[in-house]
Amino acid sequence: MADITPEDRERVKLLTLLSSSKHEFDKLSLEQLARLQELLEKKDYSHDKKANKTKIKFLKKINVRIYELTEGKGIW
Repeated sequence: MADITPEDRERVKLLTLLSSSKHEFDKLSLEQLARLQELLEKKDYSHDKKANKTKIKFLKKINVRIYELTEGKGIW
């Protein structure tokens, strides 16, 4: 059985925030978003097609939100 690392716990905590409410995603700071992006990119979900698809979806949302925060405006 694989050991659960502190990074795994942190990733799950941030993902739980994201999936709990649409508004929670907007409340994450730039640092939290960058950290979640880093943690997701490290994790290999290739063994689970659905999880990998969700990972890509989250990474896209995170990139858009980081852009909005750094540019100070929405895309639209």
